[in-house]
Amino acid sequence: MGGREGVKTKAMALEAEEIERYARHIVLHDVGGPGQLKLKAARVLAIGAGGLGAPLIQYLAAAGVGTIGVADDDVVSLSNLQRQVLHGEPDLGRKKVDSAADAVRRLNPHVAVERHDLRVAPENVRALVARYDIVAEGSDNFETRYLVSDACFHERRPLVTAAVGPFDASLTTLRPFEAGPDGRPNPTYRCLFPEPPAPGAIPTCAETGVLGALTGVVGSMMALEVIREIVGFGQGLVGHLVLFDARALRFETLAYGWDEDNPLNGARAAGWTTPAPTEPL
Repeated sequence: MGGREGVKTKAMALEAEEIERYARHIVLHDVGGPGQLKLKAARVLAIGAGGLGAPLIQYLAAAGVGTIGVADDDVVSLSNLQRQVLHGEPDLGRKKVDSAADAVRRLNPHVAVERHDLRVAPENVRALVARYDIVAEGSDNFETRYLVSDACFHERRPLVTAAVGPFDASLTTLRPFEAGPDGRPNPTYRCLFPEPPAPGAIPTCAETGVLGALTGVVGSMMALEVIREIVGFGQGLVGHLVLFDARALRFETLAYGWDEDNPLNGARAAGWTTPAPTEPL
């Protein structure tokens, strides 16, 4: 897949304490010192610091991602603590971005956290995602998913996106601003889900519930996929949707492709031409 060579590193080095901290990464053949430097140079935006965002942020911080942006306008409530393990009882009533920043600081002082105490909206989303190398979105509503995926397309940023139901989840990666191996554009989020469901058609987490440990599994998978995109190893999930059934403890991966009728890079999209591969992140 074009452009998946990982984050470019500027002139930097790992400190002695970092070499010890990340020793189990550095001895990995597919990561090593160069891969750890890519992680240190990377800027990742996490949309949401809730059920999926909590483990995502924790594992990105533990892995040594140099800068993590956290976008969330919510406060910590008692009902969050069943699954949002980044926060604890002392954080009740606090802004989630503040609680997340403190948790990252305790876990890894080498990681910088940029707090965005806001709700993602049409007027701020493109400027927000443009500040980062890669975006990870685990919001709980379709409005945000479409906003973020469209913005990542226009700003040419890879997007790792996941969603959970009461006992099920999905995960994929999007690079629709690039062409695939066959020369056709990579699929957009709108190729996978052309239209959002009608308002109220999908029950909320508060209405249906969600298995707490499920969000931990899927948020950790998001972190793994972000790390793979940054370092550039393994086969990415562009054009592949991972489905997880927690009742059966079963994974399934479905292939999906470009829809020429999609409004972003479809055959009739204004000004669209199949792009040349972009510079690596």
